[in-house]
Amino acid sequence: MEKIQSEEQYRNLIQDDGYTVIKYETNWCPDCKNLDRFIGPIIEENSDKRFYAMDAEQFQDIAEQNEVRGIPSLLVYKNGEKIAHLHSKYAKTPDQIREYLKTLVSQV
Repeated sequence: MEKIQSEEQYRNLIQDDGYTVIKYETNWCPDCKNLDRFIGPIIEENSDKRFYAMDAEQFQDIAEQNEVRGIPSLLVYKNGEKIAHLHSKYAKTPDQIREYLKTLVSQV
């Protein structure tokens, strides 16, 4: 998963008219490392979405603006708007993430 390196890159990515999924993480987070172990196949199953990772501490202002209160959190953007937010306590298993991404289209 490509890491977001700048606020400008983040702003450009979320403007896409497709789904952009950003995983908010930190380098010290054990749950983030665990999610990394199983996210690969989920990304492959969701080829209609673009996946990125963002360090919530490096981009603390963006994380706060998006109400990220736990990590890892998966936020989905489309056309510059946050359209979905999977909070950290619901982002711990492959099934939780698959269900979140599956129901995403029906919510929007």
